[in-house]
Amino acid sequence: MRSRMLPSLVALLAILDVLVGGAPAIGQNPPASPTPRSGGVLTLAQREETPQGFAIHETSTVSTTWPAMPCFSNLVLFDPRKPQESADTVLGELAEKWSWQDNYRNLVFFLRKGVKWHDGQPFTSKDVKFTFDMLREAPDAQGKLRINPRKDWYANVVNVEAPDPSTVIFHLKRPQPSLLLMLASGYTPIYAAHVPPAQYRTACVGTGPYKLKEWRKGEFIEYVKNPDYFVKGRPYLDGLKYVIIKERGTRVAALQAGQVQAAFPGDTSKTTAEQLRKAVPQLVVTRAAENVNENVIMNTKKPPFDNVKVRLAVAHAIDRRALNQAVHQGGAAIGVSMPSKPWGIWGPAEATLATLPGYGKPAEEKARAKKLMAEAGHSPEKPVKVEIVTRAIAVYVDMASFIVNELKQIGIEATLKQIETAQWHAMATRGEYQIGANLTGIGIDDPDANYYENFACNSPRNYTFYCNEQIAAMVDKQSGEIDPRKRLAIVLDIQKKLEEEGVRPTLDWRVDNFAQWPQVKNLVPHNNFYNYGRLQDVWVDK
Repeated sequence: MRSRMLPSLVALLAILDVLVGGAPAIGQNPPASPTPRSGGVLTLAQREETPQGFAIHETSTVSTTWPAMPCFSNLVLFDPRKPQESADTVLGELAEKWSWQDNYRNLVFFLRKGVKWHDGQPFTSKDVKFTFDMLREAPDAQGKLRINPRKDWYANVVNVEAPDPSTVIFHLKRPQPSLLLMLASGYTPIYAAHVPPAQYRTACVGTGPYKLKEWRKGEFIEYVKNPDYFVKGRPYLDGLKYVIIKERGTRVAALQAGQVQAAFPGDTSKTTAEQLRKAVPQLVVTRAAENVNENVIMNTKKPPFDNVKVRLAVAHAIDRRALNQAVHQGGAAIGVSMPSKPWGIWGPAEATLATLPGYGKPAEEKARAKKLMAEAGHSPEKPVKVEIVTRAIAVYVDMASFIVNELKQIGIEATLKQIETAQWHAMATRGEYQIGANLTGIGIDDPDANYYENFACNSPRNYTFYCNEQIAAMVDKQSGEIDPRKRLAIVLDIQKKLEEEGVRPTLDWRVDNFAQWPQVKNLVPHNNFYNYGRLQDVWVDK
């Protein structure tokens, strides 16, 4: 359905110049005190080799967004200095201003002029259209991705129009206020139309504050300041260096010794933070949400998890609070498919959580799990044997090991298999597993980003292959609801139904203790660690 537009583009531009509803562009905020200093190279920890190079649109991990974001720009981005992200903290980046039209059915962007790609080519609306036609897999798209994990973010987009080099219009089927927030995610950079998408797996041509200098695989990624960056006076730093340190203890030691000046996001547990504070009291540690939940994925196309009773048994069996204490030393947040306050705004209250599978009294929950397993023909005396997969990263393995022990108590003997990051997402997308211990990060704290990406019937990241048309209709309804209170009520109902179906049982929401040396300024952890890696405002006070 094509939305109603004004009679001419000229009229539209004239009106929007006066009435535009966009926020200020990045770089227009006053600098923090003390006055930033230019120069220096910031050295940062990187926990593993970036799985798909710099191809953010082909990945679903902070291991890519964190070291790749400095190369790119978005249309809009969350304010890097505001720790809590919302519609009110969205700033213009490649877009100077924007406006919703026709009751949230058309989103119009006015682009910066004079922006150059790192190879000197001019940035225009053609690049924006190229990127989003590729992401939504339009029939006439000029680019194609090998993996497209967030395709369903753009299912409501009818077409992307580029009427002139500095204007882009997103035409939507129905209202969708959250689209602007999804465009502000670190997962939503603009690609160059003249660069083959596959090239981003090995190199990076962006419009961002830093240009790629060298990527020595397994060792480091190094950037230099982009002298043609479109924000005057930015970036402050001469360069960035991401040092790849695969072993968690070695990363902590490197931070403690000052060999790196900031931790990898999501890497610092409560216990590690306490150890660092004791060893180096001057370190700055900030407690911040990651917008990442720990969950169990079960392949509903493979036995025994094609049986809802077995899936619910798994949901009842895992003691969330014991997991929080054993793995996170009480540092995580209990919740379901959307995080609850204070870490998020969409999750249910504690009283509601207590009524859902796995959130009641541990002994009663285990008894329910055993009863369901018995009804499915299994018991601790006659266990079902499965292979549980997890990603070969310490934070995954810690959680997976706890789950293995919990499942054993109800008659599921699970053998743990670790999968390297480069194969993990592709393996899960293809459904080449029975059950997995998984971490799911969401690009923004909004139901659209979560439910379309992870629960939509045909989404590449719907690893469980669960499809419920009733829930799908509810997701569409909440997405188009403009009244926040009515939308919240629908979202709370969706969360309850997902848990009651044992779709993808949520265990907890991870909370980071981001650590950095005090001379690092303006590196502000957000309530979502996918979105603060641009680093254009960061400087070092030597």
